[in-house]
Amino acid sequence: MRKPSERLAVTGWGSINPLGHDPESTWKAILSGRSGVSSLADEWAKDLPIRLAGRVQQDLCETLEPLLQRRLDRCSQLALLAARQAWAQASPHLSGVDPARIAVVIGTGIGGLATLERQHTILLNAGPTRVNPLTVPMLIPNAAASHIAIDLGLHGGAHTPVSACASGAEALLLAQLLINDNRADVVLAGGTEAPVNRLGLVGFAAMRALSSRNEEPEQASRPYGQDRDGFVLSEGAGVLVLQRERDLASGAPPPLGIIQACGCSSDGHHIVAPEPEGLQASQAIADALQRADLTVADLSFVQAHATGTPVGDLAESRALRRGLGNALDHMPVTAPKGQLGHLLGAAGAVETILALQALRQGIVPRSLNSNPLDPAVNLAVVQQESLVLPSHNSERYALKNAFGFGGHNISLILAA
Repeated sequence: MRKPSERLAVTGWGSINPLGHDPESTWKAILSGRSGVSSLADEWAKDLPIRLAGRVQQDLCETLEPLLQRRLDRCSQLALLAARQAWAQASPHLSGVDPARIAVVIGTGIGGLATLERQHTILLNAGPTRVNPLTVPMLIPNAAASHIAIDLGLHGGAHTPVSACASGAEALLLAQLLINDNRADVVLAGGTEAPVNRLGLVGFAAMRALSSRNEEPEQASRPYGQDRDGFVLSEGAGVLVLQRERDLASGAPPPLGIIQACGCSSDGHHIVAPEPEGLQASQAIADALQRADLTVADLSFVQAHATGTPVGDLAESRALRRGLGNALDHMPVTAPKGQLGHLLGAAGAVETILALQALRQGIVPRSLNSNPLDPAVNLAVVQQESLVLPSHNSERYALKNAFGFGGHNISLILAA
């Protein structure tokens, strides 16, 4: 029998991504319908088969201390900046909390890919004596979580789930487990990724996972679209500060939202392809709903993983049908990757912040580039314009999905 989860309050959040340099600017860009995908005009990309990506427009990494700019891979730099945003916002609720009771959980799909590529090139061209002695500490996946703990002086544990594109969402699941098991009172949880470089683009292009719409980058990411041809690689980071509701400081700002429950499963099917019928992904959805003690009728909308790959989008639509049934006939479904591109290990966290903002505002954003909808996708995808939810006095709930290569399935129930 599944044990109900204790709700976690979100008291701070930070986000850096192709649409904005913080959660507020990102939300405004989402509502405006702007795309964060653009062409790559860099010299290093001229001979690549794929020359488009989602990159952070306002490069806040240049605002970091010079030492951190030299010693941290871009993946860790983005995570640290997002964590500082979230930490500052949550500060009214953190007074008096023992640092030994504050944990960090930052997921990533790959880690320091830019460092790996750069130092390998140096090794080949200049020899072993020129390789940076900090190569390994810069590229290891746990670097982001470690640097956040170091920067903020936190001692409650630093953890790094590496579960491909589900990593950021799995970090939220692990955070809930840590707090529910009384191993921590506060957790900074989220995900980060910086894969926009030659190695990242060539690797995903070789497996035919990326969209090849080089001439129309803003239309390349097409979740659930009939003519979708792959996802768009993006960079960014998202971090949330999570606490028990009963631990919130009196007189401090109310929470930004709630992580109600987290469900999970594994396909056990293929290292890249999802199980095509959504059999195990639907179990993650059911797991989340049961742990939240909610029914399908309680949900206001679904935020889909929907990367824009022909096979993955169909598998998710079938999983949603299995997990939610006929309620999906009229339940709004939104797919943010049409604007963000795919942030891999950061996607789950950045998109969770957007889902909570949607719940708070009562607005379900439209899914850019999903029109015309694939006839095989039997979902009420929000397409033409953002949908205003009916007003009511009770909490709203949403389902958020995140799936990763290897069959990692995470479903979150969010509330606001």
